[in-house]
Amino acid sequence: MLELPLQGFLEIAAKSAVPERIGSCFMTEKPAAGQTATTGRFDIGEVAASFPSSAKTLLVDRYLTNREAASARVFRVYKPTPPHYHATCDEYLYVFSGRGTFWMTDAATIAEFGPGQLLFFEKGTVHALPDILEEPVVFLSVDTPRRDPKDIIFINPEDGTPESFVQQSY
Repeated sequence: MLELPLQGFLEIAAKSAVPERIGSCFMTEKPAAGQTATTGRFDIGEVAASFPSSAKTLLVDRYLTNREAASARVFRVYKPTPPHYHATCDEYLYVFSGRGTFWMTDAATIAEFGPGQLLFFEKGTVHALPDILEEPVVFLSVDTPRRDPKDIIFINPEDGTPESFVQQSY
């Protein structure tokens, strides 16, 4: 069993009906195919534990919500992440588990991160995760507005593509 800090729930305004358990979350209504619930409580530890121990891509993620105004997802980083940016959204990264190094804007800003820290950067900010010091590195991410999975621009195009960057887990 993977032991992770913050054994709580991310709670998103669950107001009415008795929740139905679907995988790693409780939802008050079952969403239509391809859509997310209007309310829910998500067990971030359970989502993190469901990720594979290795991946061919740099990271594996799972969207919890996917609204036009914002999306929330959990992702695990498997390999150091080269410099890149997102053209369409700001990103808030809550470190759920693991330790590594991260820089924003310039490699000279490199610093270690660990559980309980929040990393924030605006759209267009170049950032990288050059070192994984302790696994698993898992983030809870909130993107405003919603981030299209293909919105990843590598500074060096030879470093990858959106397809080599992320594998979605459902």
